Amino acid sequence: MKRFLLAFILLVVGVSAARAQNWPQFRGPGATGVTEGQAKPVKWDASTSQNVRWKTRIPGLSHSSPVVWGDKVFVTTAVSSSTKDETRFGLYGDVEPVKDDPQHAWKVFAIDKSTGKILWEQTAFDGMPKVKRHPKSTHADSTPATDGKYLIVNFGSAGLYAYDLNGKLLWKQDLGVLDAGWFYDADYQWEYGSSPTIYKDLVIVQADIQKNSFIAAYDIKTGKQVWKTPREEIPSWGSPTVYDGKLRAELITTGPKAIRSYDPATGKELWRLGPMSEITTPTPFVAHDLIFVTSGYAPIQPIYAIRPGGSGDLTLKDGKESSEFIAWSKQRGGPYMPTPIVYGDLLYTCSNQGVLTAYNARSGDRIYQERLGGTGGAFTASPVASDGKIYFSSEDGDVFVVKAGPAYELLAKNPVGEVMMATPAISDNLVIVRTISHLFAFGESPVSKDKSGK
Repeated sequence: MKRFLLAFILLVVGVSAARAQNWPQFRGPGATGVTEGQAKPVKWDASTSQNVRWKTRIPGLSHSSPVVWGDKVFVTTAVSSSTKDETRFGLYGDVEPVKDDPQHAWKVFAIDKSTGKILWEQTAFDGMPKVKRHPKSTHADSTPATDGKYLIVNFGSAGLYAYDLNGKLLWKQDLGVLDAGWFYDADYQWEYGSSPTIYKDLVIVQADIQKNSFIAAYDIKTGKQVWKTPREEIPSWGSPTVYDGKLRAELITTGPKAIRSYDPATGKELWRLGPMSEITTPTPFVAHDLIFVTSGYAPIQPIYAIRPGGSGDLTLKDGKESSEFIAWSKQRGGPYMPTPIVYGDLLYTCSNQGVLTAYNARSGDRIYQERLGGTGGAFTASPVASDGKIYFSSEDGDVFVVKAGPAYELLAKNPVGEVMMATPAISDNLVIVRTISHLFAFGESPVSKDKSGK
């Protein structure tokens, strides 16, 4: 009887999680930024509580994005022991790191998706930062990843951690000092930012740093290293993505020297492609059986649409924009910070200044170009999309909602009132937005019933 009851409970939990819209890693399923189903809000206003389902304060400073599994939302943060704040936002190009870098506590939070109540918190590490950060960065920039059983948290130099979804620490792994910064001068440390990804029973970590860059896989059950491949790379901040194709799986990475594909089971390099920007931040993703990789640090600002299955050096010959394995490419137009999104038949890129450009995703033909809201602004977060709408979060405190399609149409400009650096999550009927101080859930308010129950 006890076994039957346990099996029934596990079945109910499994069905519940399957029905929920999970957002398991940076940019959700497959890092695409897209999910469908149920009505998502178009308009909200945090100052008047319009369509604000809940608001929860998160201590510390972090630009990592929320992830969702079932009825839980997970976020990370780094809480400073100092009240001094050298963080700066907006459009500027300073390279010097912050000077005041005191002791921090690296924390993980689980929040109830329905109410915003903090269910549990854990301190992964308490100590001095091993590297400095950029004034626009934090010591907790990597977004967690989960498969519904394990919650993987990468705090860079402070370690890699695995928890169960109830907050129990299962294992931890020392990754060494991950010093990512300006490639011209190693004294300018900017902090690590790549997010982990889960592939089958592997946790995959990309670490492009000043010296001894690598990509590695760890057993998700034990944390033991399965393979580690050196990378001839200078610092980068993009996250790895797995394309699980019909013929083979490919682990796609971006970097200043080359885009590379690996066998995710062994770490063996399959192919590489260049040229790339000297600073790379956007994450690769897959749509229409094409691998999209972009970057926007001048003078090379490429957009590549790559067919899987290649081998060796895929670099295009001079003057060519396509080949057997390159469906199309451009050497200008790639975004510097926000990862683009493919929604429907279109690829949307957003510049740091809020210039939105739409391309035909299969051919690369430009469809339109508009400045978001007619004003633009400062943009670091990546767009997400659902049910015919694309959401763009600005550092200036507004979320622009654009109708998907071949003509630019702004549906709403929604004030949140706080700086937004993290990419939102979408789950069920909620858009979950992280600011530098809070986690918000925006959704259409439930329709109130009268006394007759109608």
